[in-house]
Amino acid sequence: MAKKQKYYVVWEGRVQGVFDEWKECERQVAGFAGARYKSFETRAEADRAFLMGCKEYYRQNPVAKSEPVQADLFAGDAPKPILRSLSVDAAWNSVTKVMEYRGVYTETRQEWFHRGPFKKATNNVGEFLAIVHGLSLLKKHNIDIPIYTDSMTALSWVRKKRHNSVILPTAENENVINLLENAVKWLENNTYSTKIYKWNTPLWGEIPADFGRK
Repeated sequence: MAKKQKYYVVWEGRVQGVFDEWKECERQVAGFAGARYKSFETRAEADRAFLMGCKEYYRQNPVAKSEPVQADLFAGDAPKPILRSLSVDAAWNSVTKVMEYRGVYTETRQEWFHRGPFKKATNNVGEFLAIVHGLSLLKKHNIDIPIYTDSMTALSWVRKKRHNSVILPTAENENVINLLENAVKWLENNTYSTKIYKWNTPLWGEIPADFGRK
């Protein structure tokens, strides 16, 4: 069976426009920080979306809550991750409830920060703290690269500027509770242009910041 024709809109990339081949679209967006693109079933739909612009298109066609943030990043057949980026991840022991998180430069896997271990925490808390830590670090040093995370929950918390952690404050996790409070305050009091993308684990394997303990 012949492969169904698709059309690709590039709103932000090396060259903007509508392309009828994935390879042409990929040339414009692969490795381009902040790329915005999406596939469509018909040329008419693609032309209309391009003329509307990315912001207006998604205003009229909001992404479902179940879809990843920046879902259009995965348009096409098998796009590659942006190597000039920061990848973050957390590790959590379900028995000891000990958590740690870190951030690494995606291309080389050089560790840029590592915090923990923290007692009486959760993995979601670690993923959330890792993203905010990354945002703060990149803004402080004026580094213009995106962040990758494999946690949809943490992405949601960052987007809402609040967490939904259910951990109870104790003497053992006082430092984690303080970090959570500070992270929320940072999000409330700071603006940033850093793009945060969902790491596509099925296509790319484990995120480079993974602790390798699975």
